[in-house]
Amino acid sequence: MGLLVSRVLRCRDSSLLEPQPEAIAGASYIPGSRKRKRNSLEELATSSNVHGPQNQGMYPHQVLNYIYWKRVKISSNDAYQNLFLDGHDSDIKIRALGKTWCLHKVFLCQSGYFANILKGTWRESHHGVINLIIKNEDIDTRSLHFVFGALYTDADLSITPLEVPQVLAAACLLRVDRVIQQCEGIMKETINRNTVCSYYLAAETYRLKAVKTRCFEWLLCNLMVHPSVALYKEVDLKLMYLLALSSDLLVMQKEIDVYTTLKIWMFLYLNPCWNGTMKQLLQHANNWLSTHMAYVDNISFLESEEGLIFQPVFKKLRFQHIICDLTSTTILEQDRLIPMAWLSPIYKQQWLTLLRTQEYGVIGPQVINEQELEECTMRCGTMIPKDGRYTWKWSVGRLGFPLRVTFTRQCVILRQRCQRCDGSACHNHIRNVIFRITLVCFDSNKRVTFRKTTGYKILTFEYKEEQIVMKLDSDVLTFPMCIFCNFLFVNLGNAENK
Repeated sequence: MGLLVSRVLRCRDSSLLEPQPEAIAGASYIPGSRKRKRNSLEELATSSNVHGPQNQGMYPHQVLNYIYWKRVKISSNDAYQNLFLDGHDSDIKIRALGKTWCLHKVFLCQSGYFANILKGTWRESHHGVINLIIKNEDIDTRSLHFVFGALYTDADLSITPLEVPQVLAAACLLRVDRVIQQCEGIMKETINRNTVCSYYLAAETYRLKAVKTRCFEWLLCNLMVHPSVALYKEVDLKLMYLLALSSDLLVMQKEIDVYTTLKIWMFLYLNPCWNGTMKQLLQHANNWLSTHMAYVDNISFLESEEGLIFQPVFKKLRFQHIICDLTSTTILEQDRLIPMAWLSPIYKQQWLTLLRTQEYGVIGPQVINEQELEECTMRCGTMIPKDGRYTWKWSVGRLGFPLRVTFTRQCVILRQRCQRCDGSACHNHIRNVIFRITLVCFDSNKRVTFRKTTGYKILTFEYKEEQIVMKLDSDVLTFPMCIFCNFLFVNLGNAENK
């Protein structure tokens, strides 16, 4: 119990802070009228009444010193069982959410919230009752019980990951730093598809910056690589907006697949009771959208009353990298999800950019501005199932130039492919491209075990030239592995990239 004692001894009156305004509880004292009965703490302290008139000027740390000077020695387990669970020798009661806890002021003073209350009433010789009015719906009796119990033991009490957000809410309200730190540690180690969204919200609410960052990074890596119906149901509008915006989102295939992800997420958002598999999800979402739009004329779904709330999220799609492909453009047209007012300016600007590129032989971007690149690059990715040599290309339309990607266990190679120069943008054989290559490996729990990136770089390619863009250590690679790329083929000064 040494650590427990030291924590209580630190609860000095001079260091106590007033309750902060964000605390979502109110406390009222109800003085008791019953005569105090003799308790075992007093018996262990040679029957001296530490709450008696002669000790009314004593503060919590002085009382604790006095008790221990009178050879009080209780193990941490004894304190938790006898004093907390059994409520022996309680000198104060806490009532909240329909339940009453029989507790002890000397332990409650470890809570910043109660220390501020107790410092003004410790001199009183009578019992009291504190009524807590808790408006935070995340706090329940289980989480309060956990936090109260933590004040009586040096050991960390057992808690499941799904209970952590509620316990964290209670610990932040009562300002018990040790429990907050315990919750933070558990959250960092147990992020998965069942906890990530609740952890993210809790970390944002209670300002656990490191946890919030880890949760967001987990979502960037797994949202499209390891899709899940349960996960998509948990992602709210604000969080999906941030994910769709990020150039760090690990996109499987191409930008049109980001659109597809948002479409099925929107379907689940509007139909939370839908149950099915990921294989069934896209077809059901398409059928639902088609049926809905059959009764709507002249407007897109996002312009309808039901779709308005999703507009900010879908606006973060990089349509300039979708309409460069006929198949992808056809999907947009058939779905009638996106307002034509969004697409028409992009069609126009892409055409003008193509003409400009052909007419003036523009060689591409020449300066890296990562802040601007955040919303402009083409995002794409694929899976490397097992060790071997793989070669593929990503279609970038006529505004770019054809790039062939080759992966081996030793390196990643980019090569400018040969294509017919029939008036396309390949007329100039020397072209620049901004790129970023990222390799990621996952374990069976969807955790990133390996990550390597080139960062953003500019390469100048001549006709049919190939260049090694990333060297690899074959000893650290595991499979399956994912490779993700960000590309920019035109100058950021062109309006279609903004």
